[in-house]
Amino acid sequence: MAAAGWYHGDISQVVAEGLLAKAGRDGSFLVRDSESLKGAYALCLLFQRHVYTYRILPDDEGLLSVQAIQGIQAKCFRTLPDLIGAYQHPDNGLVTSLLHPVHRARPDEDSGEPGRGRGLCQAGSGEGPAELETLPTDGEDARGWGHTVPCAGAPPSSRTHIPQQLHQRLQEQVHSSPASDFMGFMAEYLTHHVQLDLEALCHGHPQLRHLSTALATACRALHSEIDFTLAGLETLARVFDPPVSPRSPAREQVSAPTGFLSSDPDLELLLSKISTVNHLLSSLEKKVLKSLQETVTRHNLALPSMAVAPPPAARPLAVQNFEVKVGKSQRAALMVDVESGTVTVTKRGSGSPEEVIPQDKILQLIKYQSMQSKVRLVCARENQKSLSRDFIFPSARKREAFCQLLQLMKIQHSNLDEPELISVYVGTWNMGSAPPPRSLASWLTSRGLGHTQDETTACIPHDIYVIGTQENSLGDREWVEFLCASLKTLMAIDYRVVALQCLWSIKIVVLVKPEHQRRISHIHTSSVKTGIANTLGNKGAVGVSFLFNGTSFGFVNCHLASGSEKTHRRNQNYSDILHSLALGDKHLGGFDLTLRFTHLFWFGDLNYRLDMDVQDILTHVVKKEFQALLAVDQLSLEREKNKVFLRFSEGDISFPPTYRYERGTRDTYVWQKSKPTGMRINVPSWCDRILWKSHPETHVVCNSYGCTDDIVTSDHSPVFATFEVGVTSQFVPKEAPGSSPEALACIEWESIEVILKTTSRSKCYIEFQSYCLEEVQRSGENTFQNCDIPGFLKLGWSSKHLPVLNPILPDLEYLGDQHLLLSIKGVESCESYGECCLAVRPAIGTTAQQFETFLLHRGEETGSVRGWMRVRVPRGRRGTRERLYEWISFEEEDAEPAAEAPVCPKPPPQRLRSRPRSLPEPATGYTNPAYFIFEGVP
Repeated sequence: MAAAGWYHGDISQVVAEGLLAKAGRDGSFLVRDSESLKGAYALCLLFQRHVYTYRILPDDEGLLSVQAIQGIQAKCFRTLPDLIGAYQHPDNGLVTSLLHPVHRARPDEDSGEPGRGRGLCQAGSGEGPAELETLPTDGEDARGWGHTVPCAGAPPSSRTHIPQQLHQRLQEQVHSSPASDFMGFMAEYLTHHVQLDLEALCHGHPQLRHLSTALATACRALHSEIDFTLAGLETLARVFDPPVSPRSPAREQVSAPTGFLSSDPDLELLLSKISTVNHLLSSLEKKVLKSLQETVTRHNLALPSMAVAPPPAARPLAVQNFEVKVGKSQRAALMVDVESGTVTVTKRGSGSPEEVIPQDKILQLIKYQSMQSKVRLVCARENQKSLSRDFIFPSARKREAFCQLLQLMKIQHSNLDEPELISVYVGTWNMGSAPPPRSLASWLTSRGLGHTQDETTACIPHDIYVIGTQENSLGDREWVEFLCASLKTLMAIDYRVVALQCLWSIKIVVLVKPEHQRRISHIHTSSVKTGIANTLGNKGAVGVSFLFNGTSFGFVNCHLASGSEKTHRRNQNYSDILHSLALGDKHLGGFDLTLRFTHLFWFGDLNYRLDMDVQDILTHVVKKEFQALLAVDQLSLEREKNKVFLRFSEGDISFPPTYRYERGTRDTYVWQKSKPTGMRINVPSWCDRILWKSHPETHVVCNSYGCTDDIVTSDHSPVFATFEVGVTSQFVPKEAPGSSPEALACIEWESIEVILKTTSRSKCYIEFQSYCLEEVQRSGENTFQNCDIPGFLKLGWSSKHLPVLNPILPDLEYLGDQHLLLSIKGVESCESYGECCLAVRPAIGTTAQQFETFLLHRGEETGSVRGWMRVRVPRGRRGTRERLYEWISFEEEDAEPAAEAPVCPKPPPQRLRSRPRSLPEPATGYTNPAYFIFEGVP
């Protein structure tokens, strides 16, 4: 039977509380899927403006019971409706009886607001518990919103439900074709005509005349396509046919299958053509092979042996020269030779000899933030203190190229067994269902418009390439081979395929250098459909995750809903993808997707538009006034409101909108598009974006973010971004285990305070999870609770109720790279109210350090957490070393370099903002100003 109206499927705790608050009556209730245990449910009940959540668990025999209601003996029920019916009566152990079911929205009443009682994406269950019936409460009928299949002889009123059920079944079964027009024909039939065929069938007429007409109309375009294909195949087949003698029998004619909709002559002809194409395709390869083999035998031909050319060696980097200014007016030339590991300084016109600086003598490279083209080189000298030299480059781009070359020089000459720094390329392109051009050189080398690579570094190969495309009409294998061949031509390297994941025309490909292939492990791929009713794959996302040595990476390529007015729908697409994409360590499945990876990159045709008149947009584009356009960019506005991409980063946009261009040129935007429903306006917009989110205290720098200006086959321009990313390896302690009495490091908590945006009064506990812990740890129940402020719950834990955590290894160098994941869970429901990530590094020392961050759940900010923690490291395990990426730092104009490294070196501060510029900087107290009410701030 159909799902009951009070069953809401896979909605979040936040959405459930919102629905109950809207209902507003004590005893209002709904049931949703449990987030913490598959196959279980969460019963949410409103009483005195607070929501109480109870878990409904199945036992080994499938019987259902409400978990742990104190003082009440557990009762078991065979079905969920039986359980709900029993708890409608008083004195059942709940805070109040189940009185008023809160129904989910009817499909035709859905407002389109994100997360409000709507369908689920295809990757989720989307089915609901079996054998559910709506309870006849408050004078409502017992049918609910669901429908059942009527038995033979059912009255006409029952048959009216069949079209809706079949329409839903059609959506559930679509897996292979993005043809929205065909789906439109079928939806029209199921909505308006299947009822007529059903009535004819009941009267003994099984011809299904209306279905036959609908199929003939939908397949009309196939005739010309098949005629064209069939003529070509027959011509090719005749080329390889043996000569026909007068006595040879006539060629066998392929007949169409009979019995299926044979009443329609158009369909019979179409089926005949399809059968002929099928026969030709299946026999053509054998026919050609046989013909060629006979030719070789007949003429005694010997095929020449093909010598396989060795793959070209990676091209050595050419020596690069930079013109710089030293002091106020002195000119000089810097020559960087990466292969030999030297920097040569030659002053112009001074007669001074050249100064050659070996890479091992370069102690530090300092970038000035006040002057983007200035850099300081700190070098070691024999028997003297370090020497500092300042150089001013012609542009910030030239300075960045110089710094990248020195970084590469350090890496190549470091003699490290495993890398500490890698470069990652991310590209996204909506190909517009057109074949790509012969060359993708500008895209793959980050050249074009915006923050682009300098020509001196553009052809330095990246360690990882991640290519995301949408509306890609090429076959999977064809596309991968094309990318590999393009990179081999550009970089002279045979990149290895790590993963390929596709959802219809949405594709993601991950390629790595051959030497890194052994460092990649734990590869996962996943996809989520968010198209029509979340069942069509023309919109959705594909993802790949893996470990690079000890660092986890996640990559998501998506194509969200189109249309200027579909902002809420795009937000919902993002939420569905975030919740349903199955990537990363399965043990972290209870945590928000954005917390499961050290680095998560999210990109694609996000389809967010500009809310401005098209002529005003064009005027700003011509003047390159991009800041005025970014002020009305839907994605930036939604991020500021914390609706999507919470705490993600994006590089500065200094390139024109990448959509919607006239194909064949980049000089003209085509903003009018004719549709069957009328003329549609597509204003120029930054639809194609690349964002990322990383754990705190990690190293990631965006070195370029832009678009090409010479790839014109699509109405979108390809977008690229490149990143410098710090990575970790398997840590090997200097002292072998068991060689001395094992000293333990410990993570101690003095107190933790949490504020949740919830109407619940539940007691909570904290779950601690980390790769540095042997197992999951949990705290006791909170010792302090305050719910005086409506809509908020304040909780507190003292040190006695918080566990002391003992990491697997006690070494400071190891602990400096670790992170803790915290989840705040209800004691009764075991459901998460919010999660966060804390870096261990800042708390290493003898005194407790304060931490403060936000909580999020399913992509939404759900609260704030702060407290005091201390990480104690045994005396003999405090050794550390500088990482390759730590020798480059950022300083203000007059700051001097540090005399000596701190005990636990920290990565340099990142120049790139981690949130839109219009957002205020986080306060020293709570992250959300709404929480200031707890500190008496008006």
